[in-house]
Amino acid sequence: MRVIAGSAKGMPLKTVSGMETRPTTDRIKETLFNMLQSYICDCRFLDLFSGSGAIGIEALSRGAVSCVLIEKNKKAANCILENLKFTRLKDKAEVMNQDVFTALSMLEGTEPFDCIFMDPPYNKELEKEVLAVLRNASYVTKDTLIVVEASLETTFDYVEEYGFEIVKNKKYKTNRHVFLRKE
Repeated sequence: MRVIAGSAKGMPLKTVSGMETRPTTDRIKETLFNMLQSYICDCRFLDLFSGSGAIGIEALSRGAVSCVLIEKNKKAANCILENLKFTRLKDKAEVMNQDVFTALSMLEGTEPFDCIFMDPPYNKELEKEVLAVLRNASYVTKDTLIVVEASLETTFDYVEEYGFEIVKNKKYKTNRHVFLRKE
């Protein structure tokens, strides 16, 4: 796994061994960031369920002004810190080594994020629980783009009830990215 483009282009990233994290493949990451490119420059980026930090680091490498990476697994959080140090992007990042819901409540009152990415464990409805929090969060506005990486089986039929609309749905062989905004 590597950084695809930007200031840290080509730099290899460490990942946590085992099955606790599922790194987004370089090919899917490249497709995702091709779709996000117009949002990334000078944005505040939030990376939930960060794993190795590859998505947040890619955003920083491509011009995001800052990134908050949330990962509760201690080994994975340490891996993120190593990757940030190696790519020389540590000064633009904050790593929160805790449960996503605790971290989200701690972010209340901070300035809005331009882009929020989440890649929760598949088929546990964690994206639904996170969206329930984000719908009333002070750091989410109508301009905030939320991207959820999910299994192909995951349904998003509830998002209108939560005050979100799906603006794009990109399917791959094994998963998909759902792009949402507040209505």
